[in-house]
Parts: sequence; C-alpha cells; structure tokens
Amino acid sequence: MGELTQTEVYSSPPSNSPRTQQLWKSMLSWLTFFFKIIRALVHYPLLSFSSSNTSFKPLPSIELHGHLDSAAASVEITDADSDHHPSHKLMVVLDLDETLVCAYETSSLPASLRTQATEAGLNWFEFECAPSDKEGEGKPKISHVTVFERPGLKEFIRQLSEFADLVLFTAGLEGYARPLVDIIDMENRFSLRLYRPSTTTTEYREHVKDLSCISKDLCRIVIVDNNPFSFLLQPVNGIPCIPFSAGQPHDTQLLDVILPLLKQLSEQKDVRPMLYEKFHMSDWFQKQGIPASFWT
Repeated sequence: MGELTQTEVYSSPPSNSPRTQQLWKSMLSWLTFFFKIIRALVHYPLLSFSSSNTSFKPLPSIELHGHLDSAAASVEITDADSDHHPSHKLMVVLDLDETLVCAYETSSLPASLRTQATEAGLNWFEFECAPSDKEGEGKPKISHVTVFERPGLKEFIRQLSEFADLVLFTAGLEGYARPLVDIIDMENRFSLRLYRPSTTTTEYREHVKDLSCISKDLCRIVIVDNNPFSFLLQPVNGIPCIPFSAGQPHDTQLLDVILPLLKQLSEQKDVRPMLYEKFHMSDWFQKQGIPASFWT
C-alpha cells in the first residue's frame, strides 16, 4: 500500500465522501488482518504457556541465523578428524517445543493461522492430553492441543537415528509431552525420554537440562534446543536453534542446517572444541551475567 503524504491527507475530500469512506474501510480491514497475524505469532506454545515462573530469553533470531548458517557452510571434516575413530555413537539430546514442533491450545489457535499453515504444506495434528492440573472433585483436566510439525521432522529423526542415539528432553509436563511424542515417534527411535521433573533449578534459571544425568561422557553428547539457557550447565555441548512457530511453514533448519552439523559432529572424538568454535556459547552466557565459574 502506497504511503499518503501529509498534503494528500489535508487535501482529501470531506469525510462523508464515498472515496474517503472506501479508503477508511480498506485501512480498517488491513489493520484487522495485521493484528490477527500478530496475535497468532505471539501466542505462546503450550510448553511456554504451562511453564510457571519461567523467564527464558532466547538468542535473537538474527544472531542465531548467523551462527547456524556459518556452522552449516564452513565446518569441514579433515582427514585428521576422520582418523579420530570415535569409540561409540554420538548422543543427541533434542528439545521438543519450538525445536521439533510447536503446540497450541486448540481453543486459542486462530483458524486463519491453521488455514495458512495447511495451505503452505505444514503437517499438523490434534490430540487430547491430561496435564497434572486437576479440576474440581479430583478429575484430570483434559486439554485439546493442536501440534504443528517442523518441516522435515520425521525425515530428520529417521536420518539422525542412523548415526546417533536419540534422547528426548523437554521441560514440558509428561501428561502433555508423552502422548505428543508417541505420535511423532511411532517407531520408537528415542532411546530415552525425559520430562520436566528431570530438569534442574539453578540460581540463574529454572528447568535447566543437566546432560550429566544422561551421560558422564560429555565428549560425545550434544543438545539441540531453541532455548540456550536449557544447556546452561554444559554450554559447549549445545546447539542453539531458531525457535519454530506455525507462522514459519517454509523453515528448513532441521534438514538443511542442524542435520549436516550433527553429521560432522558425529565424526569428532570430542564435540566441544567444534561447538565452542562455532557458537562461543560460554562467552555468550558470560555476557548475560553468568560467570564462567558457574560451569567450570
């Protein structure tokens, strides 16, 4: 829509003219559509909505794009790297909400957003879950949830399982996350599933995912999470990914960025030097006011 100059505004016909009325109707219609899209994009996925006292601040998308694009494009495996001959498979810990999927309470999901996502080819499904919240008389509260899969999700999991052991680690409640993962992982490629009770509370953040509870060998374990504070305790084992929402139907992060990087990491005897070189997460945490002594 072309911008109106100040002169055009002052010289426009009287407010009761058909032309002015048509202009105002068009502007009002455009603004209504705009605010619908904004409401849809800022609506919190179920995990964020149900996490109490959580004040996560993810990395800016622009910063993440820069890091991830360079990681996918510039990491090279040399002959020396290939000679490391890792003794066992890489272990990849995957977050759920806003990393693999985005989930909305069905009653709060704008029909226009679902229509746009469907027309763009985004896979989605609905299911019922019973989080730990109780209604009156002790009956479980049933929630109706609509889930959008990140593009390439099933192929990502399939290919990744060929060279890595997979672990699902979410801060979501088990009553919500377990039936969701049953749907996206019907072939049981995740060897372990961890939910909110397995997270740790620190003096800086809640729901931190301590990788040492999964493996004592931190040389061959990596976590992929849209929320970098999730891997606060092991910053050089983390890959911060761009958050996914239903408003991003053409996202290609899983297959085009994250999977190639994980394949390269699977050839490393120790993943931490490469991850530090690419993301400098320990430096980033220090900029957020978290001292290095916290994790060293």
